[in-house]
Amino acid sequence: MPGIARTPEPPYYAVIFSSRRSPGDEGYRQMAERMVELAAAQPGFLGMESAREQDGFGITVSYWASIEAIRHWQVNAEHLVAQEKGKRAWYEDYEVRVAKVERAYGKHE
Repeated sequence: MPGIARTPEPPYYAVIFSSRRSPGDEGYRQMAERMVELAAAQPGFLGMESAREQDGFGITVSYWASIEAIRHWQVNAEHLVAQEKGKRAWYEDYEVRVAKVERAYGKHE
């Protein structure tokens, strides 16, 4: 899902995951790909944008139709496994923020 996510008219919600990766892969790439695939299959998922710098700092923003959709994603069994592995091995630091998108605009191709 590279590029800018195409979301519907607001309101909707954004989950902003800012992180600094730990050195090494330890299965991170495979799990990250699986989480994108799994999130995209969740009811209420609207899109995702992600970027990571070479120093390990990254931001992933996922867009959701409702708070309930976000809650269901938070407790998805595979996602819970990934969260635990992230805390133990993949991230030196991270922050999750949930925001309501009330206005959106841009230049579209």
